[in-house]
Amino acid sequence: MYQAHPPQFSDSVKAFFGRKTVLSRLILINLLVFLLGYIVHLGMWLFKLETADGIRLFTEWIAVPSSLARLLQKPWTPFTYMFLHENFFHLLFNMVTLYFGSTIFLKYFNDRQLLLTYLIGGLLGAAFYILAFNFFPVFLEANPFALALGASASALAVVIAAAVFAPQYTVDLMFIGQVRMKYIALFFILMDIFSIQGNNPGGHIAHLGGAVWGAIYALSLRKGFNHFRGLQRVKGSRIRKRRKQESTAKSYGGRPVNDDEYNRQRNERQQEVDRILDKISKHGYDSLSEQEKAILFSHSRK
Repeated sequence: MYQAHPPQFSDSVKAFFGRKTVLSRLILINLLVFLLGYIVHLGMWLFKLETADGIRLFTEWIAVPSSLARLLQKPWTPFTYMFLHENFFHLLFNMVTLYFGSTIFLKYFNDRQLLLTYLIGGLLGAAFYILAFNFFPVFLEANPFALALGASASALAVVIAAAVFAPQYTVDLMFIGQVRMKYIALFFILMDIFSIQGNNPGGHIAHLGGAVWGAIYALSLRKGFNHFRGLQRVKGSRIRKRRKQESTAKSYGGRPVNDDEYNRQRNERQQEVDRILDKISKHGYDSLSEQEKAILFSHSRK
């Protein structure tokens, strides 16, 4: 008699990366950059090659410097640093955090919003780091040599966005039990604030930059404003088509409507979304009906 075997871990991994989602691609890029950096460093070690200051060559070119002079020489680094990790456990922690935050984030938003939240969260994290190391006297001595790397700011932006948008959403944490997202977000932020005086102040400041973007983005969406609406319309034909559809908006019965009627219908939809968000804040996401989840899902993709 045939007996079904439980799915293997390797099968789950293949299925995850085989779906070709933004989340799987972000994690894959981080993994590939980590492996590439290791191979470059291994080759330099084998041939006894070192940089002048002892920093790994790959890190030197990918990590973001706090020095404005060095930043001008490597203007791509505020983007590339958010995919770079030298330590495996640093990579693992950031990818677990990104995966955790993204699974909740994608209940309300779409793949493109996840990608842009990751990127802009990382960019704002780099901006916080650079500004701090060029403004606060305590960092000025280290400023000419300091580098920042890692996806922490980007991952935290995703987690904070999910927590601010749905603060009452609960998750089951091992050994702890059910915890609301707002408390998880508060824990991350407090940990970074109280760790600034430690051995990685630049990293924790960058994390706060990512958190700020996540909060700003989620709050703006709760108010019905989407920063990325224009960026998501990539192809010109789609832009023209959508504008044409909006200019000839129709009611649910197919009857052409004027601007006043169109605005009234749009306001009604926004009020319904606000009601659903209030319900989430009070009772959690699981309290929604299937219809309410569908309305929220549709709204988040506009």
